[in-house]
Amino acid sequence: MDLSGRKGLIIGIANERSLAWPAAMHFRQAGAELAITYVNDRTKPHVAPLAARLEAPIVLPCDVGIPAQLDAVFGAIAERWGKLDFILHAVGSVPPADLHGRLTDCSAEGFAQAMTVSVHSLIRMARLAEPLMAGGGSLITLSYLGGEKVVEHYNVMGPVKAALESTVRYLAHELGPANIRVNAISAGPVQTRAASGLTGFSGLLAATARAAPLRRNIQADEVGRAALLFASDYTCGITGEVLHVDAGVHIESPVSGARNRPGEEVSS
Repeated sequence: MDLSGRKGLIIGIANERSLAWPAAMHFRQAGAELAITYVNDRTKPHVAPLAARLEAPIVLPCDVGIPAQLDAVFGAIAERWGKLDFILHAVGSVPPADLHGRLTDCSAEGFAQAMTVSVHSLIRMARLAEPLMAGGGSLITLSYLGGEKVVEHYNVMGPVKAALESTVRYLAHELGPANIRVNAISAGPVQTRAASGLTGFSGLLAATARAAPLRRNIQADEVGRAALLFASDYTCGITGEVLHVDAGVHIESPVSGARNRPGEEVSS
């Protein structure tokens, strides 16, 4: 795949274990020039060396909850490049108390924060990107199976990811006439900094590997390759899609996932 001459914005790299990192490397290896953001001064030391490895000409702070910072990023892109070809949106945030507690007990403030960071930020990026994508473009975001089905301990992020996936479809509908595609990658569980905040995450990894048709968990690089596909012309006819990169676990029902695999014995 050749992305030579294309410009992309990556929002969501926190460190080398972020799902956005292998995607950024694939974009760069394919020839794209990238703009990279970091949340604040605390995260900058972790992101700046990665941006240097990507030879990123634009490296700026961007807390998506602060509209002025998002405006500044797009302003810098407009000034330096005058266009934008693709965006990878890989951000999400919720106060720990609301993440670890029941959805029933979620605070209005926590719910609003999660929706603002995880969902409305994509809407705002779409609006800011639209005039820079005069020749068309691709918006890519990251979701998870918890937006479709109940996943124990995912709590408030389940409804938030459901809203994100619905937003993908509506943005795809509205921006399609401008040849701007909007898609999501529903990634299987991967050990990232964000995932480490989920209660029982190691158990989720084990259960996913048992239930998945491929009998394993995915690697972050597999998500990166899917993102590269969405940024390329190979998916020019695909929009409004939620692509599952999860070793197939989304096709399994709880009953089939609980069945013994061929050759496995029942433990009493």
